[in-house]
Amino acid sequence: MSLSTRLSAHMSTRLSTRLSALAASVALVTAAAPMATAAPSATGSPSAAAAPIVNLATNPGFELPAPNLSDWGAIAGWNCTGGPAEAAVTTTAPHTGTSALTVTPANADSTGECAQTVSVQPNTTYTASAWVRGSFVYLGATGTGHDVAPAWTETTGGGWQQLTTRFTTGPNARSIRLYVHGWYQEGPFSVDDVHVDGPAPAPATPLGSVPTTDKVVFFTVDDGWTRTPEAEKFIADNHLPITAFPLPMPAGTDPGFFRRVTAVPGSSIQDHSVSHTDPTTLTLAQQQVEICDARDAMTRAFGTAPTVFRPPYFAWNADTLQAAANCGMRTVLTADADFSWGASNIWHPGTLQPGDVVLMHWTDTLATDLPRALAAAQAAGLKPAGLIDYLH
Repeated sequence: MSLSTRLSAHMSTRLSTRLSALAASVALVTAAAPMATAAPSATGSPSAAAAPIVNLATNPGFELPAPNLSDWGAIAGWNCTGGPAEAAVTTTAPHTGTSALTVTPANADSTGECAQTVSVQPNTTYTASAWVRGSFVYLGATGTGHDVAPAWTETTGGGWQQLTTRFTTGPNARSIRLYVHGWYQEGPFSVDDVHVDGPAPAPATPLGSVPTTDKVVFFTVDDGWTRTPEAEKFIADNHLPITAFPLPMPAGTDPGFFRRVTAVPGSSIQDHSVSHTDPTTLTLAQQQVEICDARDAMTRAFGTAPTVFRPPYFAWNADTLQAAANCGMRTVLTADADFSWGASNIWHPGTLQPGDVVLMHWTDTLATDLPRALAAAQAAGLKPAGLIDYLH
């Protein structure tokens, strides 16, 4: 049995268990949302009562392993230009903890840059810092809305030295790119204990359906292990807007397929985690790695950053909502109907209703699941619409 078949069967079994439990309580999803944290004022001063200062960096101490199904050599939370040929997590003399990042530029044309995207609030001041070891090591941020001079050191003299820089985001800044790098032909360097200190974004909003009175439903399709030309043809022939939630591995294996099945206006490709692990079994920091790394993979493959997170098995908790927000997600989306694998389950009385989110999966049954879902929508006087057009 192939890897994809085994993974698909395992996920199907676990999902069926989750969905059975969900059917009795899906109506409570929206009501369960925690109160959002107040945003900072336009002057950049966070509310003293509602916006505690936290470290927003993903895997700041390089202590977390890359999730299962990650690319080989991936460093959780980080994207390094030289890949595993240059960058690795090592356990030799870290600043704190058990590990640090060590980068050895592979040639004279490389600075060995490693970076990550950090979600921020506009008009807000943040402090970035990192402990570094080596010669000509730089720490900085781009995308802030203002020019930010990097912090750097000529040499740390063989020990660890902290670099620190502060920046205030512009009125349109929602994320920044934090980077560390060395310099040409200056040898290896190490990094540990990275911080981006400031107020966290308000938690993402959990939804099982979309509040609207328009006569529309939303078709969502998860995972991506089995991709059939019959399903692709049905989507194209019926001009169906599809919100796809593929995992990075199948998406990276066949990105052209996902571009084609999301070609109808209103379609999009969103975030479903890296490894399809139940988020509620993970810490906030681990959930942030799963969501941010999947976001980065989708952005690299398809050019647009996701803003919606579909939690595996529809499992989520307060940490999921905050981790999703820290990765730039505005919505954590489940569903209130399931038409996967021959099912026709609607988790509320009656037929499909305006705003319902319909769950399906990229499986060998999708070519028959889609027409059954479309028929159910049409029988209720509804038509499929683009999810991203209705989420604000």
